[in-house]
Amino acid sequence: MEQPVKRFFHDWLDPLLRVIYPELCEVCGRTLVPGEQLLCTHCYQAMPRLNLYDKPFNDIHHRLLSTNSHIDRAAALFAYHRADEYAAIILTMKYHSRPDIGRKLGVIMANEAQSHQFFSGIDLLLPVPMHWWKQMRRGYNQSEEIARGISKVTGIPVAHNLKAAPKRGTQTHRSAKMRWENTKGIYSVRKPVKLSGKHVLLIDDVITTGSTLLHCSEALTKAVPDITVSVLTAAATHLN
Repeated sequence: MEQPVKRFFHDWLDPLLRVIYPELCEVCGRTLVPGEQLLCTHCYQAMPRLNLYDKPFNDIHHRLLSTNSHIDRAAALFAYHRADEYAAIILTMKYHSRPDIGRKLGVIMANEAQSHQFFSGIDLLLPVPMHWWKQMRRGYNQSEEIARGISKVTGIPVAHNLKAAPKRGTQTHRSAKMRWENTKGIYSVRKPVKLSGKHVLLIDDVITTGSTLLHCSEALTKAVPDITVSVLTAAATHLN
């Protein structure tokens, strides 16, 4: 019975809903055609990709250098400039009640990264956590939604072994030093024994200075000395 119901939704109801409520490209606003997701073909091809999947030491590694942890592999899908039209993807996802954008971004990221064997050997996806009160107010954690999209493609399970204490305000518009202080000591590890010997992939929406991901990585390494940590984000800014 389940398959006929799925076929009904796929073959009849979904096309009808597309006519009544057409999906629009999150960059240019064009109506998406069947086969397109999140972005129209033009905007998808024009996306400012960073192509870091095959680079063993790149700008993201440089931002996450630490004597207290080591990042095995690191990548981000596209370059983030706040005034750029592609920034709307991230901003709409975070601030306009659009968790679906996170899941769709995760699917795009997974399909591109998987073609470079980026997920080889990775056991778990760990989204960067939000404090429970902030997540309750927003209704979702955008990093977790991205991780769910990646999991849908790769089959790698999403874990929730990281937890966050409240930050002292938002990271937006803070200097590098202030971002570092704002995230210092707020991340801790739940049930570290379950991560022993695992290769985990930290998932976040945007990396700027790297303070959030670095403190997550350091918390993981401190709690689980034999862990391997990699990083994947939807976007990355350029350091000035």
